[in-house]
Amino acid sequence: MELTQQFLDYLAFEKNYSTLTITSYKRDLDDFIAFYQAEENSLEIQSATKNHIRAFIMHLTELKKSEKTVNRKLSALRSFFKYLIREKYLTINPIEQIHSLKQTKQVLIPFTEAELNDLLNNDDLFPDTFEGARDRLMIDMMYQTGIRRAELIGLKENNIDAETLSIKVLGKRNKERIIPISSFLLEDIESYNVRKNTEITIQCTNVFVTEKGKPLYDNLVYSKVKYYLSLISVKHKKSPHMLRHSFATHMLDSGADLNAVKDILGHSSLSSTQIYTHGSIENLKKVFNKAHPREQKKE
Repeated sequence: MELTQQFLDYLAFEKNYSTLTITSYKRDLDDFIAFYQAEENSLEIQSATKNHIRAFIMHLTELKKSEKTVNRKLSALRSFFKYLIREKYLTINPIEQIHSLKQTKQVLIPFTEAELNDLLNNDDLFPDTFEGARDRLMIDMMYQTGIRRAELIGLKENNIDAETLSIKVLGKRNKERIIPISSFLLEDIESYNVRKNTEITIQCTNVFVTEKGKPLYDNLVYSKVKYYLSLISVKHKKSPHMLRHSFATHMLDSGADLNAVKDILGHSSLSSTQIYTHGSIENLKKVFNKAHPREQKKE
């Protein structure tokens, strides 16, 4: 157990991973620790062999875990054993010859502009309370800026610059980036702040807080977003990430430069941003089919 904590400290202090990412790593390692303990009556997973890891994969499969979940847990184990090799606790990496499971490529369908406008422009869907005002602004900000759930939760009041119409976001690996916002979004933020300062007795520097003045948490944001998106769409996937996905898709559909969208999203490479171009290509095909002279001759 001591080595796993050393590894998590390494991720936090040397790799500058976010708290959310470290929590995910810990959860995945704890799952393997529990499995290994049941197999060997030991918590020392540094003694695990490739056979233990293969058995763990079979165990997860029997539990009906998705390929994505299994691969994420394998990724955590790869990082852990790589760390042990690096620190010379091990000389042989037990996961070196273990391959990830093949995943079915999932096509994410973004929400349409009409769907999101129907939600955000409908006063009847959000209660006239502090919580209702917060939830509406929370969803609007994620859609207008493409920020991640963790970035929204960590957003501070002094991260909003009214003069330059921008927000400063602390992203993955503690990388800061500046995202432009509209004057309309700024007005909504200022209106929300008035309500927050009036109705919430305990002051917190976080922009988004609970009714008790505490910072938001992951499950609360997820459940709120899922609930409100369910009111305007029957799409299967309803999550904060889908607001980010919709933002990127709509930006690209409107002609935004791919590199600009990459910078706003905080991606380290273009390949991460290019997954959002699928919807844009489909939209381009429709425009092409309607506008190209060769296509018009067929009508």
